[in-house]
Amino acid sequence: MAIKKHGFAHWEGTIKEGRGTISTESHALENQPYGFNTRFEGKPGTNPEELLGAAHAACFSMALSLILGEAGLTAKSIDTTAEVSLNKAADGFEIDAVALKLEAEVPGATPEQFEELANKAKTGCPVSKLFKANITLDAKLIG
Repeated sequence: MAIKKHGFAHWEGTIKEGRGTISTESHALENQPYGFNTRFEGKPGTNPEELLGAAHAACFSMALSLILGEAGLTAKSIDTTAEVSLNKAADGFEIDAVALKLEAEVPGATPEQFEELANKAKTGCPVSKLFKANITLDAKLIG
């Protein structure tokens, strides 16, 4: 049985002058504005790249929690940032990289064990598997 979740987008107008809204099935996001100016010009509102980054950071953090638990470890904290890179390509634009930055407090973990488990989470996370992009990880064990 597949778990299916939905995201919604509405758009009106041209690429530069147009605008849209993004919503989620859960209503966690409800008609959040997005457009050319929020994606390329730093104006208030959201954009696909930051939404992908949030989804990737959340998925990776959950995957790491699972993998730590399988190793008999429990994180006191896991903080992940996913920096999504959108770059101009010959045929338009592409997301060509995601840089994960992780800081976690995991009592009882050695630095070597932590790095191994974090890399396992990086490749095993369902959102990581979605990207064709080069996905990097900067993992830091704290505490």
